[in-house]
Order: sequence, then structure tokens, then C-alpha cells
Amino acid sequence: MRILYGVVGAGMGHATRSRVVVDHLVERGHEVVVVASAGAYRMLLGHYARTDAVTVREIAGLSAVYRDNALCMGSTAVAFLDRALGRIATNIGAYLQIAGPFHAVISDFESWAAMFGLVHGIPVLSVDNLQVLHRCAHDPEMTDGDCLSFRIARATVQAKVPGAHHYLVASFFPVPVRKARTTVVPPILRPEILAAAPEPGANVVVYQSVWSERLVEALRALPYPFVAYGAGREGRDRNVTFRPFGEEAFVEDLRTARAVIAGGGFSLMSEAVHLGVPMLAMPLEGQYEQELNARYLARLGYGAWTRSLDRDTVASFLAEVPRYRDALAGYLRQGNEILLASVDDLLEEVALPARRAA
Repeated sequence: MRILYGVVGAGMGHATRSRVVVDHLVERGHEVVVVASAGAYRMLLGHYARTDAVTVREIAGLSAVYRDNALCMGSTAVAFLDRALGRIATNIGAYLQIAGPFHAVISDFESWAAMFGLVHGIPVLSVDNLQVLHRCAHDPEMTDGDCLSFRIARATVQAKVPGAHHYLVASFFPVPVRKARTTVVPPILRPEILAAAPEPGANVVVYQSVWSERLVEALRALPYPFVAYGAGREGRDRNVTFRPFGEEAFVEDLRTARAVIAGGGFSLMSEAVHLGVPMLAMPLEGQYEQELNARYLARLGYGAWTRSLDRDTVASFLAEVPRYRDALAGYLRQGNEILLASVDDLLEEVALPARRAA
């Protein structure tokens, strides 16, 4: 089959997960055209530079602007309008470049490819984690009684990839579906995580996109060794070791960590849960999906979540690490077999009408 695969450019988790699925599609003999924006495009272009069965094309996507761990709607809107004409030109160019027949479209929360499929009558498969907001049912206590923020987030997710033939929703927490054509599957994990053997050590991994001297001071005041990523510097400051991001080094630090402190992103959270590493999550404000992830993390006893990081919050979390580890010991660690088998079955399903017509 010839498959169009759309990958949203915000964050690298989508690209990392999509790479797992695209690699599988290639192994199954499919031809894949990937469309992606921003960092996802660059990462996937490099990964598939020497793979004949995969073509990677750039599209323009929306880039969100964050300040002080919060989504800045005004700046995001200004940035979007400022680059609107360039985005339109880029996406028209991509449309002309990928002209040709496709048998299916797969979207990892990417609208351009999904709309391409709907306009051309091509079956669309959605493979991502954010659809858990719209297509799954949640206890009111997990959504503050379906608060306004949750309803806005759910509506946004619904509009992002509408009308798909089927939705595969990745989740580390058990949740019932509330919509037809929906299947909940285990998280998509990169091969490096699946190959990593958990070996809890002394270090606490801290992954933050925004660092402040106040946070560094809080970590220095605690009796634990910390390994810090995302601060834009290297070296050691007493008990805090700053490292540049490297995939191999990060996976090694994660698998041997006492605990991890990071945001509320699904990819790292699901990797930590898989490796049995307790996590303290600080979701981005304005990203309800991250907050929902963090709430389930705490409900299952796999860690805790907070709206701000300070010495007392970190100390309280680390004091409870043995309890979190006990809860994580009961987590069913799984690979990607269920998700990939589901993709294969759905592709076979959408291929049947075309075969009958032939």
C-alpha cells in the first residue's frame, strides 16, 4: 500500500512515536510519504535519508509560544498571523509534491494529512495519545467536573483530526472509550526504551525546558544527586550535573534513575512508567492533556504532580519514592505489538473495498 503519514511538529514525542510505526510499515512492504513540520520534519528527514521506501516532505504547522511554563495564546496567535502567507505557500507546495494515489492516511495529531484524506476520500487512521480527551470517558474528579478548560481542550482535539475511519488511542492508564471506532492501546515506545533494563540508582533526572536559578538553588539544597537536562549548559554545580541532551545518555540516565522530574508530556511520562521510575510532573499551563496525564499518574500511585517546583515539593515527592515504586511494580509492561497489530488489521480492513472493486 502507499500510505500518507502526517506528524504534528509540536514536541518530539510525536515524531519519535511515528518513527516506530513508519519503520513497521516499511518492514511490512508499504511505501510511506511522511509530511511533518518544524523539528519533527528535521528529525524524520534525517532518520529516513537513506530509506527508499520513505519520502519525507515539509509542511507548515502551528508553533505554540510558551512563557513561564504556560501557553501564551496572544503570542501564539501573533506568530501564526505573522507567518500565515508563508505557511500557505509551503503547504500548497507540499500538496503539489505529493500528488499521486494513496490507499490510506495515518495521522499523529496532524491536520494537513487528515484533511488531505477526507478531501480525496481516502480512509484516515488516527494514531496518537491526545484523542484520549475526546474519545474516552473520564471520572468528573479527573476533569474538575468537566471544567471549561477540559471542554475547550476536548473540542480542540475533536477538531484536529475529525472523521477518521478509526482512532487508536495510546494510554498508560486504563480508560473506557465513549466513542465508536476507538481502540485504546498501550503507549508507543521507542526501541531504545524497550531494550533498556531498569536498574534504579541514586540520581534524580530533571528534564525542564525552562530553568531558573531559583530551581537550581532548590535542588542544591536537597541531599540528592541530580542530573539536569534542558538548562542549556554543561558541568557540575555541587550536587547538580548539567548535561546536553543526547538520546543514548538520556535513556541510560532514565533507566538508572531514582526518580524523574519533568513536564506532563505523554512520551516521557509513559517511558518512565514503563521503566518503573517514579515521576513528579509539572504540566504546562494551558495544556489540559498534560494535566490529565499527570492526574492519572498520581491516581495510579506512579508519582505526583504539581503546578510549581520548589524545595519542599521536590523533597516531599522524593520521600515517597518507595511507595511509588511499589505501585509501579504492578504496571503491565508491554511492547508495541498490540498497536502495530491493530495498524495492520485496520490497513487490511480499509484495503478490502478497493480489492473488491478491482
